[in-house]
Amino acid sequence: MHNKDLTACATDRIEVMQPKGALLADIIRNRRSIFADYYIDKPVPKPLIEEVLTNAIWAPNYKMTQPWRFIVLQGEQLKQFGSYLADYYKGQYERLINYPSRAGCIIVIIMRRSTKVVIEEWEELAAVACAVQNMALTCTAYDIGGYWDSCSACIAYADRFELAENERCLGFFYMGYYDLETYTSNKRRTGIEKKVTWLT
Repeated sequence: MHNKDLTACATDRIEVMQPKGALLADIIRNRRSIFADYYIDKPVPKPLIEEVLTNAIWAPNYKMTQPWRFIVLQGEQLKQFGSYLADYYKGQYERLINYPSRAGCIIVIIMRRSTKVVIEEWEELAAVACAVQNMALTCTAYDIGGYWDSCSACIAYADRFELAENERCLGFFYMGYYDLETYTSNKRRTGIEKKVTWLT
């Protein structure tokens, strides 16, 4: 299922890696943004979507403001969003009209600012981003493709959900099964030796 070389790389750094640590490293390092172009015609079961969202709400958040809300789009809602996308980006009409319908579901990501606790906006943005990362990692663990789309069309489309004054759409999270055997990704990360400064 996953690239064993990544786990081997981790064990080079850590002499004895606990099974849970190796599993976590494997999931984190194999998470990818997998776009709806690659999704296959296989519905995502509701309990699995609920699992993704349950893990999302366990993200760290300062002062427990829990600044998130989600709207799940499926079925006819995906078709309506496809029509909106196609009209929004007229030059890509043929591709976009059916693009959302390829997803098992799309989750609207909403930041809900606390009205009771004084807290910086960036801290609540960070909390929602952590929630979305939990969603992405859960998808990876269950062999489901997912990605966070923050395009202007998504943000504009969310206006129809009548968000409250303290709410702001941060994009849509696509989910869908894909062919594990044929999908490949060449994306790599710059090593920590070029990104970390050690001070002693």
